[in-house]
Amino acid sequence: MESKREVAAALFREGYNCSQSVFAAYAEEYGIDKETALRLSASFGGGMGRMREVCGAFSGMLMVAGLETGATEGRDVAGKKANYDMVQKLASIYREKNGSIYCKDLLGLVKKGDSAAEKEQMFDNTMPEKRTKEYYKKRPCLELIKQVCDIIEENVRGKK
Repeated sequence: MESKREVAAALFREGYNCSQSVFAAYAEEYGIDKETALRLSASFGGGMGRMREVCGAFSGMLMVAGLETGATEGRDVAGKKANYDMVQKLASIYREKNGSIYCKDLLGLVKKGDSAAEKEQMFDNTMPEKRTKEYYKKRPCLELIKQVCDIIEENVRGKK
C-alpha cells in the first residue's frame, strides 16, 4: 500500500496542483470522492489561484486538518479553538522547516526593494507553467508536498 506522501507526489507529477495533490491523497478516507476533493482544493494551487500567497501544499494540509479537527457546530467555541490551535501549530512547524508559508517566498520570487505595484504585477499571470524536467528541478513543490504529508501523519493523525 502506497503512503499518502507517495500518492500525493504521484498526483503532483500527473499535473495536479500542490493543494489538490495533498488533499486528494487523503480525501477518500473521509468519505470525499477524488473528483470532489480535486474541485474543492483546485483554487488553492499556486498560492491561491497562482497569486503566490499561502502555499498550496500548506493549504491542502489545513484542509485535511479541518477534516480531523474542524468544528461542525456554529457555537462550538472549544471546537473552533481546537482547530485554530492545530492550524497555528502546523503553521509554526511549516515555518520552522521552510521559513515561510507563502508561495512567493518559498519560490524565491520576491526580492527586497520590490514595490507593492511590482509585486502585484508579478503575480497576475494565471497561466500554469508547463511541467518539464526543468520545472521540477527549479521548484521545491514536490518536496513540500511530501513534507506536509509527513507533518499531517505526525501531528494531525498522530501516526509515525
